[in-house]
Amino acid sequence: MSITAPARLPASAPRSSRDIAREVTRMIIARLEAGTKPWTRPWSLTGEGGRPLRHEGTPYHGINCLWLWAIADARGYRSRYWMTARQAGELGGHVHRDAVPAMSIYASSFRKAGAPGLMGEKTSGALIRFLRHYWVYNADEVEGLPRYYYARDVPPTPALLSHRQAAIDAFFAPIPAELRWGGDRAYYDPGGDYIQLPHPGSFRSADLLASTRGHETAHWSGNETRLNRTFGKRFGDAAYCMEELCAELTSASICAELGLPSELHDSHASYLGHWIDVLRSDHSAIFTAASKAEQAFAYLAAFSRADCEDTAEPMRAAA
Repeated sequence: MSITAPARLPASAPRSSRDIAREVTRMIIARLEAGTKPWTRPWSLTGEGGRPLRHEGTPYHGINCLWLWAIADARGYRSRYWMTARQAGELGGHVHRDAVPAMSIYASSFRKAGAPGLMGEKTSGALIRFLRHYWVYNADEVEGLPRYYYARDVPPTPALLSHRQAAIDAFFAPIPAELRWGGDRAYYDPGGDYIQLPHPGSFRSADLLASTRGHETAHWSGNETRLNRTFGKRFGDAAYCMEELCAELTSASICAELGLPSELHDSHASYLGHWIDVLRSDHSAIFTAASKAEQAFAYLAAFSRADCEDTAEPMRAAA
């Protein structure tokens, strides 16, 4: 059995409960500002989602769960398993020399001695709670572990068809947007004029796939060859932020039309603060965004309505 010594520790390791809380808060805010809520996504990255796990398979809970999700998201780890350097050695592995550990946090408490009572008896004082931590490494930073510690490339499983699948298909199928499947990002590429989406089975539900597709199809509608949507000098650097708001409102309209749950997706959440800033500085901005979104929705909905009319025409002729 080989016991590996801890690899490189962070230069500014937290020393107090306040330091630990500040570090955790800083990381979570950083991920949110990066446009990622590490605790929820429209699609999974590995097919093995779930809580982070200790070396023996026990799930982490509470702040550790959120914290290790955030660390894994920031560093690109795929394994769910975390362990100390000693635990890695006991399992036959060794931590990479340049690996950077993460805190595993635990809360503890002690009761401060109280002042003596009138008869000299001991009294209970205040209960003092505090945070402590130890260092753990993701299995991706450890070599030589049993195979199950490392993430597998699990093929996406087919998403359950939505109860509204017929309406979803009827709305999107006639829209002549080029759709490409694969990867772990959803976006519209204006240069290539195509929409990229993860495979359908990577989404938590067919409804969420439709909602994401609605947002990216809204961007597609604004291409210069279609609605040629711009927000001009009035919004300056905030023009792209306004485009994102327009796409979000358009997607909300599509969801309302199809009876789908509407949800702000991770990749769009980073615009929340910008939207607030824009709307505070220009009280008419929301009216502009709503108007552009209504125009985009009408444009997209017209494809399916035209398709319905074309289908109905031969039926009327036959009658």
